[in-house]
Amino acid sequence: MDAKIRLYVEHPLGEEQTVPLDRAQAHYLFGVMRQPVGAQVLLFNGRDGEWRAQVAQAGKRGGVLICVERTRPLQMPPDLWLCFAPIKKARTDFIVEKAAEMGAARIVPVQTEFTNAGRIQRDRLQAHAVEAAEQCGGTYVPDVADMERFDRLLDDWDSARRIMFCDEALAGGDAAWLGGETGPWAIFIGPEGGYSPRERARLTASDAAVAVRLGPRILRADTAAVAAMTLWQQHFGDWD
Repeated sequence: MDAKIRLYVEHPLGEEQTVPLDRAQAHYLFGVMRQPVGAQVLLFNGRDGEWRAQVAQAGKRGGVLICVERTRPLQMPPDLWLCFAPIKKARTDFIVEKAAEMGAARIVPVQTEFTNAGRIQRDRLQAHAVEAAEQCGGTYVPDVADMERFDRLLDDWDSARRIMFCDEALAGGDAAWLGGETGPWAIFIGPEGGYSPRERARLTASDAAVAVRLGPRILRADTAAVAAMTLWQQHFGDWD
């Protein structure tokens, strides 16, 4: 029987390892997906790769799976952070989902001067990252950080991590490209309305930052995140 369902778990995975299910996981597998005892499920935890497991016990409030064999090794994404200013709820969810699908290692919501969202629900965004990894075949789930103020983020910035600064002021103009420097990177996406002049000046003055333009038109923040990750992945990432 082929395993068509993928499930993220916190539990260690290994040959003949038993994996207990919580109530929500049991409801999904046995109540929604109607999986019987003996059904095959693919599991991953972000550490041990992907494993094919078999349902050993199925109940309304829990269940037990047993790992049978590893089907894929752990595939780590490139060392790329996506730092973005949260926008409307559904579009912020979209950014997190696409960042997980496209290979971000860490997702950092950033409070800028023009950020409209006053706060985020980190647990909900992390759940979206998990769901995206389950659906896209990933074996790693990026961590979604708590929202951090722009100034504080840059105050503590490691200069070894280059910044791909997506500056909407450059739309239609020229900009430096990323060059050939590999290593850790971060993509910075501003809010609706863009970065403030002070924030733009600080990024422009940073030795770690490279300003780029994302084509001849100003993009919405969620579109810009996807476009920027696409360009970076084609240049430095694991898409080849």
